[in-house]
Amino acid sequence: MKDAHDQDLSGASTAGLVAYQAALDQFRCFIGDPAALAEEAIAANPDLTMAHVLKAWLHLLGTEPGGIAVARAACEAAARLPANPRERLHLEAARLLAHGHWHACARVLEDLSLQYPRDLLALQAGHQVDFFTGNARMLRDRIARALPAWQPALPGYHALLSMHAFGLEETGDYAQAEREGRRSVELQPRDGWGWHAVAHAHEMRNDPLAGIAWLGQHAATWSEGSFFAVHNWWHLALFHLELGNVDEVLRLYDASIATGSTVILDLIDATAMLWRLQLRGVDVGARWDTVADLWQSAGQPGLYAFNDLHMMMAYCGAGREGAQAAVLEAQAQALLRDEDNAEFTSVVGDGAARAIHAFAQGDHVRCAQLLRRIRSSAHRFGGSHAQRDVLDLTLLEAARRGGLRHLAEGLQAERLALRPRTRPAAPLALVA
Repeated sequence: MKDAHDQDLSGASTAGLVAYQAALDQFRCFIGDPAALAEEAIAANPDLTMAHVLKAWLHLLGTEPGGIAVARAACEAAARLPANPRERLHLEAARLLAHGHWHACARVLEDLSLQYPRDLLALQAGHQVDFFTGNARMLRDRIARALPAWQPALPGYHALLSMHAFGLEETGDYAQAEREGRRSVELQPRDGWGWHAVAHAHEMRNDPLAGIAWLGQHAATWSEGSFFAVHNWWHLALFHLELGNVDEVLRLYDASIATGSTVILDLIDATAMLWRLQLRGVDVGARWDTVADLWQSAGQPGLYAFNDLHMMMAYCGAGREGAQAAVLEAQAQALLRDEDNAEFTSVVGDGAARAIHAFAQGDHVRCAQLLRRIRSSAHRFGGSHAQRDVLDLTLLEAARRGGLRHLAEGLQAERLALRPRTRPAAPLALVA
């Protein structure tokens, strides 16, 4: 049997194929529960090799600590089944990622997509790996290479456009990113990544009013039943923060960002927003304790440096010195493992976490020193330009509070040149 893009599926039956295809449809829009549908496909059709592979991908691409063991077991189950060459490449890539080899995984998926450009799952998995490794060029070019093999009438074409739009945005082509992102949601209004790509274009062009109009007027469309909703709410709050609308930011935070979710990506958004508010001197009350509790319940430091940074923010915000020390110790252990996270940690993550720790300890000069060393290479531990901007914001505030006048003046001038609509977090007058 074949999937919706005419690709052979080993061991497929009609019942399994229906659930498998439904899982893919949900995954490409970031809606529903594709992991549950993958389980349904496996239950209905245990010999469907790609259902097991899909299960592995879904448990790997959220950087959830508990997902690694599940993904490894799914890969083992798939390895016992017949597989065609395309499926074997999928399995090889998923195994590599399940053992911490992000870059090798990305390369296998690159080769897979060159041979099978209509394999949308491979493109999506590769796109996410490019995001987590901070490879902006491949976010764009992985998708661009496949575009000639697609036509608008093919199922899932909207997802190709939304991924390409995000890659265009991360490489600085904001006008084309907005055009393709808007087209993706015209084709499929539930495509959360398309809404997200256009939001990023407005963020990078420093046009918060356009961003508020884009997300605020259509929230019912992109948020309903979306497991990506928290992140798009975070973007909407970010636009309001840019305009200095702190009360609205806190309202959005309490209503739509701080959902009590223990999903790591949701915790990152909640933490990053609280840190930005704290940099502005906003009293966030007991919110830090709530987020820190969730991190201590769901997080595991030392697995992925970008997550470690946000754990450190939460633990510093809540004043949990033991948890702060645990993050630093876990990062020290991560440096010794044969995994790509050792690179993410050594190049960016260790310095970033130590900088946040220094800031919380009141050692703003040390914080600034650490952040200046890594700011030009910060993309190498993943995330987007918008997410990594928290490091620049922290550096500016550390320079201001640390009495580093010339640095603070230069950083503020630099920021205002790129973001003329920015409402400064505080006057440039330095803190004694």
